[in-house]
Amino acid sequence: MKSENVAVVLVEPQGPLNIGSVCRAMMNFGFSDLRLVNPVADHLCDDARRMAVKASALLEGAWIFSDLQSALSDCRLAMGTTRRFGKYREDFLHPDDAAKEFASVTFSGRVAWVFGREDKGLETAELDLCQRFVTIPTDDACPSMNLAQSVSICLYETARARARAIGKTGGRKTFSSLEVVEGMFQHMRSTLTDIGFLDPQNPDHILRSFRRIFGRAGLNDREVRILRGLWSRLDWLNNQRRDH
Repeated sequence: MKSENVAVVLVEPQGPLNIGSVCRAMMNFGFSDLRLVNPVADHLCDDARRMAVKASALLEGAWIFSDLQSALSDCRLAMGTTRRFGKYREDFLHPDDAAKEFASVTFSGRVAWVFGREDKGLETAELDLCQRFVTIPTDDACPSMNLAQSVSICLYETARARARAIGKTGGRKTFSSLEVVEGMFQHMRSTLTDIGFLDPQNPDHILRSFRRIFGRAGLNDREVRILRGLWSRLDWLNNQRRDH
């Protein structure tokens, strides 16, 4: 596993102390790619620097994005963390299993741990941009963890997987970037809506199931091209039907 290919993405973090603590955890385990999506807190304030201790350089080098899709555009696999279960939120991995999946991808591309807001986590539309979901098995009496603690657990498991993966670089699948995969999903939504398979009032209801299926499979560039070829063929057939 290449540690430089592991990004930590915080969506709208609210506490500067948490951001600083995340940086310290990242430096503890040898990771440096911090991405902040619309941070509510000032990540360069004194509180953040105090908690970062010797990891202030990570604060100063953090990438700032206006939306999660942009933050993930160069990544090939994203793990979205959540404690909420239910519709559209199923088939969860624990951090150790998620880290093992990361290990096989980082040799050929970038991956991302995605963490939500301290008070309400990630929204369903944000989880749509993640291929797999991760939950930390906590006790029902106090299920929600502090943001920095959650990041620390996930990065600890990532560092363990990195150590196990050293020297095991052969025969690994190269995943498409999330930007390429998302383009395929947008094409898919348009095509399947046009042919009447998706409900135009709520196309994401069924599309989210496809996102989970393809997310578990992991798509490489060739597979994305094949799928887009299928959508293009359906587009052509639908246009022929309309012309007649």
